[in-house]
Amino acid sequence: MNLISLENISKSYSDKSLLDNISLGINQGEKIGLIGVNGSGKSTLLKIISGIEVPDEGNIIKGNKVRIEYLHQSPEFYSEARVIEQVFKGESSEMKLLRDYENTLKLLEKSKDQGDTYELNNKLIKLQSDIDSLNAWDLESEAKTILTKLGVEDFDAKVGTLSGGQKKRIALASALITPCELLILDEPTNHMDNKTIEWLEQYLNTRKGSLIMITHDRYFLDRVTNRILEIDKGKLYSYSGNYSIFLEKKIERQNMEISSENKREKLYEKELAWIKRGAKARSTKQKARIDRFEKLGEQSIDIKEDKMDISVLSSRLGKKIIEMENLNKSYKGISYIKDFSYILLREDRIGIVGDNGIGKSTLMKIISGEIKYDSGTLDIGETVKIGFFSQENKYMEEDMRVIEYMKEVAEYLPLADGGKITASQMLEKFLFTKDMQWTPISKLSGGEKRRLYLLRVLMGSPNILILDEPTNDLDISTLTILEDYLDKFDGAIITVSHDRYFLDRVCNKIFAFEAPGIVSKHHGNYSDFMERMKESYIEESKVSKEMNYKDREYEDKKANNEKPLKFSFKEQKEFQEIDEYIESLEVKIEELNREVEKVSTDFVKLQEVLNEKSLLEKELEERYDRWTYLNELSEKIEGSKKGGIVDGE
Repeated sequence: MNLISLENISKSYSDKSLLDNISLGINQGEKIGLIGVNGSGKSTLLKIISGIEVPDEGNIIKGNKVRIEYLHQSPEFYSEARVIEQVFKGESSEMKLLRDYENTLKLLEKSKDQGDTYELNNKLIKLQSDIDSLNAWDLESEAKTILTKLGVEDFDAKVGTLSGGQKKRIALASALITPCELLILDEPTNHMDNKTIEWLEQYLNTRKGSLIMITHDRYFLDRVTNRILEIDKGKLYSYSGNYSIFLEKKIERQNMEISSENKREKLYEKELAWIKRGAKARSTKQKARIDRFEKLGEQSIDIKEDKMDISVLSSRLGKKIIEMENLNKSYKGISYIKDFSYILLREDRIGIVGDNGIGKSTLMKIISGEIKYDSGTLDIGETVKIGFFSQENKYMEEDMRVIEYMKEVAEYLPLADGGKITASQMLEKFLFTKDMQWTPISKLSGGEKRRLYLLRVLMGSPNILILDEPTNDLDISTLTILEDYLDKFDGAIITVSHDRYFLDRVCNKIFAFEAPGIVSKHHGNYSDFMERMKESYIEESKVSKEMNYKDREYEDKKANNEKPLKFSFKEQKEFQEIDEYIESLEVKIEELNREVEKVSTDFVKLQEVLNEKSLLEKELEERYDRWTYLNELSEKIEGSKKGGIVDGE
């Protein structure tokens, strides 16, 4: 069944044509990946499909009962709303019923008047019936499950206190929970860790309904989609199958276009020779031939594929590169880098992985000199020239023109073959045409700014590359060329990335942050690392089962032992102090809650506070479990003592 059709759609901004007379139909059950170079009009097409933007020309036909849900790249948030309210987009009918039920239940618990109690009970029965009919219980439960999977666990936190990444996950949860026939997602995997991306893959694969999304995660495209749409120079091309099949079919299309264009050029040359001989439009046949010649000239196909052939010469790198010994870095008492040691080698291609907020970027910034470490030694060789591509674009003057931004670094670069290339020529290789080079930076798309920033880093001729989330906001074409460049790069590379394809393609070592301050080192790419983790998990499961069996045997023997129960010295001390310790943790968490409100506009500081709060909350939960165990043990000890007195009598 067709959900929506676009017929002969065109869209331009100023003098830039993004979509040129394209047509598209989306059917029920299709899971579509939309790809193309940054700035080619991908997000614009999604906005047109969702109804947010109107095309300059063309028609859109949508079924009356077709509901569309759209996850914007920069969704709107209500800073005072609670997380769960934001997911349901404020006071939805379901949320109103659930909140009314909670408030009525509280009133009933406080009520002492029989008449009020009777009325409140009746109201609860009515509310429960309405909630059941709307399936609100299940919806809220599903929303909380999705939020937890996405790494958001405080459902009552105010949205204004959260980081940008957490807000984006809340918006994604809202899109996933909202019933619709067509789900539209713009870059859903950006700033997600690998575990969350894998969960989202499974969720979208089992979800009913159609999907169209923009993502540059090639494994994600391979595992989720059954159709690929490509925007190329204003035209839309459709391919049945996932990303791997698309690559094969695109080559076939390009070969056919090249063959067709070669035939057209030969015919054009033949007709041009006839025209030059002095053709006269006296007869109808001759006039038709001249018309055909003019049409041949208009039918030229642009078969030149945009490429970024980077072969610049890196700076000379000596034997001594970077040596780290017992590096330490803490924030608010939490050790993010703890006794970290490593000697960097020229051929190292290191991928750093781990959950968000665990210390990966902190290590990158220490190595690049962006931040100071607390203790240890960081020895950098004299010939080392670091190129640091950070998560956030370095400050760009919005009024500055593209070419001026590049010339601040270098007018030209030496090439590996002994020649040189100017900043303007380099920009052209990075898909910035001569016209675009004189465009103010403010008019570039987010992806184009990232591409420009990457080029500026490479223009510095570094011999060590530190790349912090290089795949975020870069299109697949740029990523492919970057990967080819890294293959030829004569120096070490350290990268933090959640792009599994990129890590497989580039890395020969993986550093895994398992917890703040705990880093394990592994040889091989990301897939090798994951395979070893699975094998290790299977082995640990076997050992755990054996240990559990032995523990049960031990407990059985212990139960038959008539020796009285008692605290060990350590347990006795812990039992006496645990109430006070739990209280101190609760006080610290309350202080951090107040600090969150104070630093809500400073996202770097906010993230530090939230990370510290999260760790303290986990510790508090563990202490609560320990408190329960110790109190239960105390009761058993007291019970055994009383039992002993009775037996003695």
